[in-house]
Amino acid sequence: MTSKIPAYLKIHADSGCVDEQQPDELVVLSSVLEKALGWRVQLNQSRDHDGQPLELTTSFTGAPPVEQQVASELIAALNVVCGELRETRRALWQREAELAAAVPVTPRPDEESHLAERLQAILQAGAQAVGAQAASLYLLNDDTTELKTRACWGLPHQRLLDPPRALRGSVADLEALVGHAVVLEDTEVLSHWRVPEAGFPSAVCVPVSSPTSPLGTLWVFSAEPRDFTPEQTNMIEIIAGRIAADLDREVLLHEGVASKDLKRQCDIVASSQVERLPHLPPLIDNWEVAGWTTPSSDLLTDFYDWCVLPDGQLALAIGDAMGKGLEGALTAANLQTALKAHGSYRHDARQMVSRLNDTLWTASAGDQFASLFYCLIDPESGSLQFSTSGKVGAALSHSAEPFFGNSVPLGTQPEDTFRLLTNHLGQGDSMLMFSEGLLPLAKPSGRRRGALLQLLEDARGRKA
Repeated sequence: MTSKIPAYLKIHADSGCVDEQQPDELVVLSSVLEKALGWRVQLNQSRDHDGQPLELTTSFTGAPPVEQQVASELIAALNVVCGELRETRRALWQREAELAAAVPVTPRPDEESHLAERLQAILQAGAQAVGAQAASLYLLNDDTTELKTRACWGLPHQRLLDPPRALRGSVADLEALVGHAVVLEDTEVLSHWRVPEAGFPSAVCVPVSSPTSPLGTLWVFSAEPRDFTPEQTNMIEIIAGRIAADLDREVLLHEGVASKDLKRQCDIVASSQVERLPHLPPLIDNWEVAGWTTPSSDLLTDFYDWCVLPDGQLALAIGDAMGKGLEGALTAANLQTALKAHGSYRHDARQMVSRLNDTLWTASAGDQFASLFYCLIDPESGSLQFSTSGKVGAALSHSAEPFFGNSVPLGTQPEDTFRLLTNHLGQGDSMLMFSEGLLPLAKPSGRRRGALLQLLEDARGRKA
């Protein structure tokens, strides 16, 4: 048996649908068609007309009608045009709303009032607009188990010090949080709805929610027994929406400030990374060295480096951290710093890679991995030695095949599995070292040489 809702209790449910009216142009079109065809043309006003706003009836308007088949074909063709027009207007409607959402949230220069003052002013204006004498805003805690008074008007300020109310058993608040507006004309009779403030004969409870989640409830209290009209209830719901918008705006402002601060720090890190890269070629006769890197994001996760060691050898390195963003940038910075530190000690290429592996393995929590190509060149003889770790490669102008590293990345394991390889650079020869991002360009495709090898061959005799 279904129980009747008493007259002193009203629950308003928001359907979330917008009444869609046919454009005035269709009304004019249907009238013109009736005069031209002699058949009555019905204009469908419902939402479920399946894109067929015009419908030909079987009655005449008094004028000599054209053939029904011809009139039906004309109406069908016009319905197609009207459907396309309707979809275009709807797409424009949605697009304009999306563009409105793209407006950046920024604080106004004259925005001095605190959020508390703005919330109280909104509560006061909303309550007075519907002839109420008090209003209070209750927001959910993180566990959505309690409601705490966050702002009020027309009530003692001590209400802000009251402990939170349990959501369990708060029938009116629960009903509002599922999307209904609860109107209580007699709070004494409806005491089981748990009105949070005593002494008010009538009250309204509406939800305060963002587009994705409920935030709390808004209560408006009347000092006299009364009814709230649907228009007044809608006004209170609009006030609740204004409160939700202000709360969302405050969150976005804080997030925007934090994001700008993080962006500023990332810009400083990115500038420091670029400054750490070598910009001047080594002062060695008859040798040219140059480097280039492009970040996939604002921060560099790879680097190149070169220097002349105390024994006169030319050291070249390509490093590529396995990680993105700040994580990859920190790993790359640690690897480059360790490379500089170990470079002051006598070593061969394999020993350098092994020492850097030990550094990443022992100095991190097991979450820093990187690829490295390290090469030592004797400028006098042109002999070179190199060792690799991870996904890196090199190409020699006098070699038909590029070299690809196939060992494990640095920091993966403490064992030393790196090899020492040798080669030679003669007069006019070139060598290209590259990281993982260029590996696909180095691999041959069918009978064609890789793009990097072709580039290296075309650059023979040109400056680095």
